[in-house]
Amino acid sequence: MKNKPWTREEEIIVFNLYCKIPFNQSSKNNPDVIQIANLIGRSPSAVNMKIGNFGSFDENLKTRGIVGLSNASKLDAQIWAEFNNRWDELSFESERLIARLQNKNAEFNFDEQLPVGKEKNVIVKQRVNQNFFRKAVLTSYRNACCITGLNNPELLIASHIKPWSVSDENERTNPGNGLCLNALHDKAFDRGFITITPDYKIHVSADISDVYNGVVVEKFFKTYDEQQIALPEKFMPQKEFLSYHNEVIFQSWK
Repeated sequence: MKNKPWTREEEIIVFNLYCKIPFNQSSKNNPDVIQIANLIGRSPSAVNMKIGNFGSFDENLKTRGIVGLSNASKLDAQIWAEFNNRWDELSFESERLIARLQNKNAEFNFDEQLPVGKEKNVIVKQRVNQNFFRKAVLTSYRNACCITGLNNPELLIASHIKPWSVSDENERTNPGNGLCLNALHDKAFDRGFITITPDYKIHVSADISDVYNGVVVEKFFKTYDEQQIALPEKFMPQKEFLSYHNEVIFQSWK
């Protein structure tokens, strides 16, 4: 089995897992690694090694002094390059492949009634990609708000830096367009009362006092002004998205 060539489909599935688990928690004993290994008919050790291969391409890991394995294949490099350029297509494709191997409905069994035809396909794809985006972003930030450190998943949001409404499909699914924020700071970020600069520092608008009580603003916002956010393990917030938020969303509050 260990000499069997890896297929494109298997690698896409493992790349999906790479995006969803902390790199330093990947091992042959990790339950998620074991689950995917069983699903694709590979050993947990083989899946863990493939994750290490993908890690060798990750510049974010390298800046933290973390290196992946050195035996990445040509196919590994191709999948890495393709995934980073087509987040929307490959996130959906990986989830579709996983669902098929699990003998689940390709439509992912949403609870509510959906329209039929092309509109339904668009909604399904959006929901699947949103789920992927949330999991990838929260995992990258160790399931903790990058401003406060709050780590209750029920209170955390995978916030788009460049808003969903003005992003293209790749930008909407790109984890580099995401921040892990608690619900309060997510709303403030969305409204432009706070921003994150391209050097990863928090800026708080002076106008926030016009809306919130001063004591509350001091406690929950101004105490973080000019501090650096907690940086993610993977998928660093991309500076072009941060610049957009600074210049377009936050601009009117300066």
